[in-house]
Amino acid sequence: MAELTVSGGTHPILKDDYASEWMGIEVLALDDGHATIRMTLRQEMLNGFGMAHGGMIFAFGDTAFALACNPANPLPGEDSSITVAAGVDINFLKPAFRGQVLTAVANRRASTGRSGLYDIQIYAADSGAGIPAAAPAGAAPAATLPGQLPTDTATDAPTWELIAEFRGRSRTISKK
Repeated sequence: MAELTVSGGTHPILKDDYASEWMGIEVLALDDGHATIRMTLRQEMLNGFGMAHGGMIFAFGDTAFALACNPANPLPGEDSSITVAAGVDINFLKPAFRGQVLTAVANRRASTGRSGLYDIQIYAADSGAGIPAAAPAGAAPAATLPGQLPTDTATDAPTWELIAEFRGRSRTISKK
């Protein structure tokens, strides 16, 4: 299985998530209302134009959304409910290609009652780009603000390109 763990623990929703496993998703950071993940684009993730299939980008963003919506360590009483997508919207800004590393940064923007609003930025970089210098080892690109490109603090140059913006609306429901 891919690196679906953070600090030695597995997020409960990834335990039997074979789609995320197949995609090779690696969890970089989890916090209340936040998740950062990454994966490398493989040949079988491309469309007929030789670029990332939109469904792969969507599924990748959706995984970051789900991780940000659901606690990694539910408190007593929280384990009787789950948070799911009530609706989503994605805007594809630039193509991504085989071998590029994608990073999704998900952040909760609002939460009221059983409803939430999340923004997920999806970035692409060549496999040799590495994590920007501003980020600690194992962390995501430094930017978590919508539309802000992560930069290498040594050169102040963008190291990642924003390729998609994903907005998710969540709803907490009873677990069945």
